[in-house]
Amino acid sequence: SMASPALLMRVVAAAYSAAEKAATIVRNVMAAGDLGIVEKTGANDLQTKADRLAQMSICASLARKFPMVTIIGEEEVTADEVTEELIEDGHCEEILKKTCPSQYTGIKEEELVIWVDPLDGTKEYTEGLLDHVTVLIGIAYEGKAIAGVINQPYYNYEAGAGAVLGRTIWGVLGLGAFGFQLREVPGGKHIIITTRSHSSTLVNDCISALNPDSVIRVGGAGNKIIQLIEGKASAYVFASPGCKKWDTCAPEAILHAVGGKL
Repeated sequence: SMASPALLMRVVAAAYSAAEKAATIVRNVMAAGDLGIVEKTGANDLQTKADRLAQMSICASLARKFPMVTIIGEEEVTADEVTEELIEDGHCEEILKKTCPSQYTGIKEEELVIWVDPLDGTKEYTEGLLDHVTVLIGIAYEGKAIAGVINQPYYNYEAGAGAVLGRTIWGVLGLGAFGFQLREVPGGKHIIITTRSHSSTLVNDCISALNPDSVIRVGGAGNKIIQLIEGKASAYVFASPGCKKWDTCAPEAILHAVGGKL
């Protein structure tokens, strides 16, 4: 008989489906029109109903399947509000068919930490810059990001009626990353991608010192890493504190899986 898939691959496969469910929640909240915006620390640090519901859905769904895994989400939401329609029980079959890298085959549930940013780019979401928005689920082992899922709920949203909305990118260190076309920036170009709403003199001085050919300013850490792996930018530069592990875990794993560096 076939050996059952390694725990890591089962977690990634479940995270893939959980991210797709979260993306549906994010789109539904926007379509319904009441975002339920609250300021956390100020006008650039927002939380919406979509952040809250998407996090409850991801965390509760993964906790039900993997009760010993530590799951840390950005938002402070209580688990007791979770209703059954928020639970995602599925997994991505394609991921289970791939072979787990040998260095990760022996991992136990209690050795994994999952970092969840249910809606990365909340400010952009509230302003209608929908292509900046991502759902991030990162998986860490021994303090390192080793796997990640990035969903773009509004990928393709400008393609008009009938276009399939959204896509999910995933990766595992030592296996690779999937769901996108890996590209290099056009030859000889140095294109810097950076923050849109958290800029400062230090950030701008740092970018100037690199003498880039051009600078792209967009929201979302997940979005910026996608721009790198798809060849739209050479480097993501943000010389400032402010990124947390829920912002960086999934993007770092995917970037490292294709030979990039964070």
